[in-house]
Amino acid sequence: MPAPGIPLAEVFAAANSLRAAGIIVEYALGGALAAVRYTEPFTTYDADVFFIPADTGLSAGIPAIYAHLEKLGHGFEREHTIIRGFPVQWLATHGLTEEAVREALPVEFDGVQGRIFRAEHLVAIAASVGRTKDRARIEQMLEQADLDRALLDAILSRHYLKLPGQ
Repeated sequence: MPAPGIPLAEVFAAANSLRAAGIIVEYALGGALAAVRYTEPFTTYDADVFFIPADTGLSAGIPAIYAHLEKLGHGFEREHTIIRGFPVQWLATHGLTEEAVREALPVEFDGVQGRIFRAEHLVAIAASVGRTKDRARIEQMLEQADLDRALLDAILSRHYLKLPGQ
């Protein structure tokens, strides 16, 4: 899955501890690091952990997340938590990303349970963002990932999205 040096077990452990503390309801790894599970490896700068906040207020639980992770000994750099030298961004969900978290797949990495976005949700999220790198990721996922096209089409339809070129 991820390249050597990416402390994915520690990222999952941090997210699991946030869930156990009641700060978040659920989480899943998304973004480029999740895409590596389904495609040939490539370099990524950080981990994107999407979460459903327990506190639905304006800050969506971010201050509580940072306070909890600081107690666990993790540092911070701008919008990232630094877990064993690797930047992790915590992103509150809405709409499509909340669905992706709720339907995420369980995984285990170095003995730690975690959750990761389904390939179909990664493609749909990339379609919703539409940056050049997202269009490239869609193409890579369509070529390399074992996608459930019926599921992908249902997700795209449900969220009023289209793949580039459609």
